[in-house]
Amino acid sequence: MTAFYVFSFYLQSKNRMFSMVPNFFLPDSRTVLIPEGNFVFSDRKTFSIHVREAGMVQSPGFPNSPYPSNSFLQWRLRADPGHRVQLDFHTLILEDDCQKDFITIYDSLAPIEHRTLTEQCGYPHDSLSFLSSGNVMLLTLVTSDKKNFPGFRANYSQIPVTDQSCGGTLTTDRGSFSSPYFPSNYPPQTTCTWNIQVAKEKFVKVQFHEFSVGNESLQCPNDYVEVNEQRLCGSMLKTTVITANSNTMTITFHSDSSYVDQGFTASYEAFVPTNPCPGRFQCTNNLCIDIMMHCDGWNDCGDGSDEVNCKCDASQLMCKNGHCKPKFWECDGSDDCGDNTDEENCGKCKPGEFSCRNSRCVLEKFRCDGKDDCSDGSDDVSCDLALVLQQCSEFTFRCRNGRCISKMNPECDDVQDCEDGSDEENCQCGIRPYRSSRIVGGQASKEGEWPWQVSLHIRGTGHVCGASVLNQRWLVTAAHCVQDTGANKYSQADQWQALLGLHAQGQTNEWTVTRNIKRIISHENYDHLTYDSDIALMELDTEVTLNQYIWPICLPSSSYDFPAGREAWITGWGATREGGSVATILQKAEVRVINATVCKSLLGDDITDRMLCAGVLKGGVDACQGDSGGPLAVTSSSGRVFLAGVVSWGDGCGRRNKPGIYTRITKYRSWIKEASGV
Repeated sequence: MTAFYVFSFYLQSKNRMFSMVPNFFLPDSRTVLIPEGNFVFSDRKTFSIHVREAGMVQSPGFPNSPYPSNSFLQWRLRADPGHRVQLDFHTLILEDDCQKDFITIYDSLAPIEHRTLTEQCGYPHDSLSFLSSGNVMLLTLVTSDKKNFPGFRANYSQIPVTDQSCGGTLTTDRGSFSSPYFPSNYPPQTTCTWNIQVAKEKFVKVQFHEFSVGNESLQCPNDYVEVNEQRLCGSMLKTTVITANSNTMTITFHSDSSYVDQGFTASYEAFVPTNPCPGRFQCTNNLCIDIMMHCDGWNDCGDGSDEVNCKCDASQLMCKNGHCKPKFWECDGSDDCGDNTDEENCGKCKPGEFSCRNSRCVLEKFRCDGKDDCSDGSDDVSCDLALVLQQCSEFTFRCRNGRCISKMNPECDDVQDCEDGSDEENCQCGIRPYRSSRIVGGQASKEGEWPWQVSLHIRGTGHVCGASVLNQRWLVTAAHCVQDTGANKYSQADQWQALLGLHAQGQTNEWTVTRNIKRIISHENYDHLTYDSDIALMELDTEVTLNQYIWPICLPSSSYDFPAGREAWITGWGATREGGSVATILQKAEVRVINATVCKSLLGDDITDRMLCAGVLKGGVDACQGDSGGPLAVTSSSGRVFLAGVVSWGDGCGRRNKPGIYTRITKYRSWIKEASGV
């Protein structure tokens, strides 16, 4: 007699209730996971795969069509005995709401809650490489009846259980170690122990550079790292240093049977107790930094201890909180001191007065009173109410009907401010589809993270410059990229190819689209000596289809404000260090907009008001050769990404107090419209 069992279990992390019903009407007796509620599955399928030979698994229809609605699909992956299953996601794009569409991976062949390795939805950017503890793994996909998305593709393989040993005895004066298989997610049910033992006259310290292990909690009952009986879990800062007052240290890594993370990388170092940082500055957290970083205005320690009790030199200003900051940061519009000392008494307006953008001063009490006291509307920007002005200025947004409003940056913020709605037109841009939300000193981007990024190739040469997608036919780049140099006729359109949807140079895939260039329009006022008006447009020979990997960036209006201190991102395949070779994987780096006065003081009078300055004055983060023409991108309050600038020029790459210079797009909005219609 065949028994029929029905039982339920609760998934705490996603707040869903499921019934697990063995389906005896299917020839392989596959298990079907049925979410209770409104889920009625029209499609239930199970696939069994032996992963001895590496292969690929993907959602139905991927990548040409969205996955089906109302589906429950599962893939049962089995490796040879003595091997692990490894699953690496190439693409994962699902609905953002995990109550509707989601995947789950189990460290078993049945959907057992306490063997869940991960649950994912949306467009996650964390590590998406998973390993089983044994030789089996289960992947499930559940979809609802609405909003279908591209789905996923993943590569599977098997690796010997003994392929990655962890733990051991470390006896050298310095070294490094990491969780198993880092940067892939560590496998479940794993324990590793490292015993560090150095010379008797020395102590040991360990620094964690990356750390993501389990959920942060007081007792760390699940996944954890234990250092000399002190348990660590959750996410930790890269400046975390732990010191042992002896020549030995024991580090244990432990993962339980469910919910894995990326893990950690760490380095250790032996030191003489009387001189823990020879030739360097010792932070309160025991981190050692270059002595030149002490009292330089930057929090290099991570805990601020290198900027405490400092004596400022002639090139610095003393903040009220005792910190020293470079004098050229004074009155740059950004609170660098942390207590606004550097932005006080800037000679603009008296105490109790507001400084208008046109340099007039009005009483602070007149701000946001619904009246244009500044005569340029700037006293009523960043207010709840957008003021319709009688007169327009360079600081106000002009609606299509000719009326102007005082609200700062009203375009495409999902709020209609113009009576005719023109501030919310042409807003199919700047949002990475299916998502809610070279570069010196940067990091590798994820595929599809910057869908407006373009790689411009010279035929037979490869990548030369970057560009940004404006619509299905037009790109914007730098004018200096398309100037003839000797025998190189870069101004001729037939010399160029544009690669859209590209992630890695030399590794095109189904998302990459190649187009020839029909014509190039370089700005008529481009100055090859000063790089003023360094902007050009390229028209593709045929239109491209917009998708999650190819999407326009938003163009700001001429009145759009990118204030000093605003965070921005630069992207490109250029050199990752000055004089270095170009990057293979698209790089990204965060910088901030820098005040024009500060920029001129650092780089001279070659800076015009048609240029925008951005970077990290500390150095180490910048655009470089090969990034030219690419975007300087800023995310608005509505989540849309706007093109603030085009990578133009700089004094070296990533040098201290030498920010990058970008063509200021707001100065060329009318020119772009007239030349391309965009």
